[in-house]
Amino acid sequence: MDTWYIYIIETKNKKLYTGITKDVEARFQKHLEGGGAKFFRTDPPSKVVYTERVESKSSALKREIAIKKLSKTKKLELIKD
Repeated sequence: MDTWYIYIIETKNKKLYTGITKDVEARFQKHLEGGGAKFFRTDPPSKVVYTERVESKSSALKREIAIKKLSKTKKLELIKD
């Protein structure tokens, strides 16, 4: 089984981006360098504010979709827990 992570990155303007990866630090670095998501072209990433470990890519994708459907308020609650 592969280990996957769901992560949430906060941008400089306090927006939240959710994604999945096998290596959170490497993925964050790629986002800092301008690679990966177009989301960061207008609002650069600031910090990783949440990670969650899951056991498969399928689980990660399902959880990512569920998190993306949450309101910003609910995402902030998730980050606090």
